[in-house]
Amino acid sequence: MNNNNLSTYQSLVHSRIPCFTPMAISLSATIAVSTSVRQNQLHNLNFTKTPFSFNYNFSLTSNFSAIYASHRSSSSSAIFSSTGTENPAVSEDTINVLDDVQVFDLKGQGIPISDLWKDRKAVVAFARHFGCVLCRIRADYLAAEKDKMDAAGVALVLIGPGTVDQARKFYEQTNFKGEVYADPSYRSYEALRFVSGITTTFTPGAGLKIIQAYMDGYRQDWELSFEKDTRTRGGWRQGGVIVAGPGKNNITYIHKDKEAGDDPDIREILSACCAQG
Repeated sequence: MNNNNLSTYQSLVHSRIPCFTPMAISLSATIAVSTSVRQNQLHNLNFTKTPFSFNYNFSLTSNFSAIYASHRSSSSSAIFSSTGTENPAVSEDTINVLDDVQVFDLKGQGIPISDLWKDRKAVVAFARHFGCVLCRIRADYLAAEKDKMDAAGVALVLIGPGTVDQARKFYEQTNFKGEVYADPSYRSYEALRFVSGITTTFTPGAGLKIIQAYMDGYRQDWELSFEKDTRTRGGWRQGGVIVAGPGKNNITYIHKDKEAGDDPDIREILSACCAQG
């Protein structure tokens, strides 16, 4: 191990990277990334409640980022359509349910969620919860393209399941460049049928992304993650990204996360929201 890798490994040990879900667990797993990199496996990730963190003993390789990037390039679960009226990306039933869903801005003002794209086009990202470290990466990677969205007249919005107070803390911590809304009812997630469950949260891919996130300086907000509503409801529900508007019924793109941190290719989103033609 060279000096750079040793320094990185020591910083990881000292920081004791937290486990990526706000649930009490004891889990041991060995992550085999692929047959082509079998010699560079991460060994014996031992998850323990100390508190809600994991102790780890793994070989940090120089091509860890390449392994991580390879996993990120897995097949997309996004659905495109050219027009929301002729070939919608979501069903009419989903659109009808969304019309009755209310979200709240940072001042606590409630509005129907479909009003966010009624009179404009918007990229709307759905976070797993406001304390989630991987959702902070999602916020940053979308905000990095906000200039292109602005040039195309497209709004950037992030919605999280939780309270207005949680949304405010997320906004203050991340300095997110777009708009932030809270969905305390979780109804938008249910309407869009985002996946939920332990098998979508505890995955080798999500584990790799968590490690990479901490190496890149991101941190989970454990105070937000441990709040009762997040713990009992938001921790297992994944999010996604849609492109919608103008027009309440005009949802032209949807990506549903298959696991925690399953960000779509940014080129897909930009093609759906900002392509000229």
